[in-house]
Amino acid sequence: MSSTPIALIDYHAGNLTSVKKALAALGASVFVPASPEDLSDASAVIVPGVGHFDATRALGPDWIEAILQRVGEGRPLFGICLGMQWLYEGSEEAPDVRGLGVLSGECRRLKSPPGSQLKIPHVGWNSIDKSRDASIVEGIANGAQAYFTHSYVAPITADTVASTEHGEAFASVVQRGQVAGVQFHPEKSGEVGLQILRNWLRQAA
Repeated sequence: MSSTPIALIDYHAGNLTSVKKALAALGASVFVPASPEDLSDASAVIVPGVGHFDATRALGPDWIEAILQRVGEGRPLFGICLGMQWLYEGSEEAPDVRGLGVLSGECRRLKSPPGSQLKIPHVGWNSIDKSRDASIVEGIANGAQAYFTHSYVAPITADTVASTEHGEAFASVVQRGQVAGVQFHPEKSGEVGLQILRNWLRQAA
């Protein structure tokens, strides 16, 4: 494990405590940067998140520039739930707020089929169905269960590693090079979630 700490971005839209605990259990050193300049000391960056896409407005141009600079240097970036959606170009949840744009596509609201009893938000355990091999899902069985809570989803594209279905299929695990993300909460998904975090931490080592 790298001795250089991992930056956990706090933009007031995520439960940092539970993510910190999960990472600490895996032996990772984590810090919360107070400013974009602090990212220069990070071995990798995690963007967590729960709630409305508008919350990502707090990650303004200075944060975007600093995060993109770290990615350009080859440092790993990981998005969780809303943080994963922010990796894309934007979301119809807040059309005037742009995402980081390292992944192509726009996030959209989940659709429940006509006459369906499916509830939105999608809350609870569901399976992740792998569509290709990638380091982020190493050791994860196809159909493994993870814990979700969300109303908006990312599109299935070439960056999708695994998908999940709740009324319709959506990207639940994505990876492009050292950039990865999950729609579910790994810190609440038991051993499956911890394995996902282990896989990502190997990149940050």
